Amino acid sequence: MQSDPIADMLTRLRNALMAGHTSVTLPSSKLKLSIAQILKEEGYIEDFQVLTPEGEKAVGQPTLRLLLKYVGVRREKRPVISGLERISKPGRRIYTRKNEIPWVLSGMGIAILSTPRGVMTGAKARKLGVGGEVLCKIW
Repeated sequence: MQSDPIADMLTRLRNALMAGHTSVTLPSSKLKLSIAQILKEEGYIEDFQVLTPEGEKAVGQPTLRLLLKYVGVRREKRPVISGLERISKPGRRIYTRKNEIPWVLSGMGIAILSTPRGVMTGAKARKLGVGGEVLCKIW
């Protein structure tokens, strides 16, 4: 049992990037899918896939595969994501108002928020005028 599935997702992503893997697989959920969609839209990952168990009596949770993105060639390749940070944790939730949404590296990174209108980036939440729970920062 995991107490914080989002932190687990970010840790798996960080470890795969540091090891130079092309993809990372993790258990799927609606929140993780929406975070993966944001990462793809913002250009931090190549793509993502939802893999369902095979067979007639397939039992089990679907898995999410993130295809990682790198820049450079062979020995000089570096991950597009240089940093990940979990902000709101199960033991201490961090909420923000619409005018207090954090900037990540002066706009070079993104903050991912869970708002009443769904999961979105900090910039989109600022534009819509909504606040919410700050899930993580990515740069």
